[in-house]
Amino acid sequence: MDLKEVLCMKGGEGDASYFKSSFFMEKVNSVTSPMIKKTIRDLCRDKNFSDEVFTVADLGSASGPAVLSVIADVVSVVAEISREANWRLPEFRLCLNDLPMNDFNTVFRNLGPFHEMLKRGTGEESLSCFVAGIPGSFYGRLFPRENLHFVRASYCAHWLSRIPPGLRTAEGLPLNKGKIYISNTSTPSVWEAYLKQFQRDFSVFLKHRSVEIIPDGRMVIVFHGRPTTDSTGKDATYPWEMMAEALSHMVQEGIIEKEKVDSFDVPYYTPFSEEIIEQVNKEGSFTLERLEIFSLDHRYDGEEDIVAIAMKTAHNVRSFTEPVIASHFGDKILDRLYQKFAQIVEDSPMEPHMVTSIFVALKKKKMS
Repeated sequence: MDLKEVLCMKGGEGDASYFKSSFFMEKVNSVTSPMIKKTIRDLCRDKNFSDEVFTVADLGSASGPAVLSVIADVVSVVAEISREANWRLPEFRLCLNDLPMNDFNTVFRNLGPFHEMLKRGTGEESLSCFVAGIPGSFYGRLFPRENLHFVRASYCAHWLSRIPPGLRTAEGLPLNKGKIYISNTSTPSVWEAYLKQFQRDFSVFLKHRSVEIIPDGRMVIVFHGRPTTDSTGKDATYPWEMMAEALSHMVQEGIIEKEKVDSFDVPYYTPFSEEIIEQVNKEGSFTLERLEIFSLDHRYDGEEDIVAIAMKTAHNVRSFTEPVIASHFGDKILDRLYQKFAQIVEDSPMEPHMVTSIFVALKKKKMS
């Protein structure tokens, strides 16, 4: 499959769209928002800038409403610091990046309220803020040299640029039968293949951002990660282990062929903190300023009824997995598959679905 065609969130504004069902990202953003504000303050302190334009890039921005609220926080902090330091308020260039198949239009339709929110939040009626969509892979160059002051990449850099090589035998047979990601039944070579692909991809990601970010500029990255070296724990394999279980049920019902499941692997990797640090140090363009690890329950928590919780949780998972699932299995099985997923959630009402997040704040080094 061509991943550039399928690695995007589910568009539109339906119940299972990313716009309507990205409630977990709101949970993540509520935790990371104070960290991002601190990072922006550190940037302004170090830069002591008088730049006329402050450029922000949000990578893997998708189409959810959360991205605009996060960017509004960044603008508000810069405006506040500018007033405190008696600096001239800069104009803001806000760049929203994702792959070309992303539903940018849903975000753009909400820019009117966003601009009004910015003016109210900053108290600056004359605030100039220019928003642009930047289609393309963040595993390649996206921006001119030394152009970005601040970059955010939240819940996107754990998506790999390709399905890792090395998941087949010399004869072309799948090594990870019955599973679609690393699991406790996977051989060590499966984990090694995923790790090597992550190392290659993250190194390339850092290399390109190092060219695009100004000296002393900042970048924050939020990963779906894992808290220990164990790559097979529930928080490391969510939601893929449950998705494999749902697919297995459909194999048993004769809806999907077993070989179809055996031949499917997701281009995704949940890194351990030391794996992230190793690549940052190895690439060498950034200083690690902060690393925080936190866990949140992925389930929807705005309801007490387990059936409603299960369905809304399945909608959320569908919002970020449907395109890649549909590219391999087709569209006809989707409703049934996510009903199965909801049933799995419903059958374990007391079991939390914990997801570990890793927040990283990086500072671009001044190169001599």
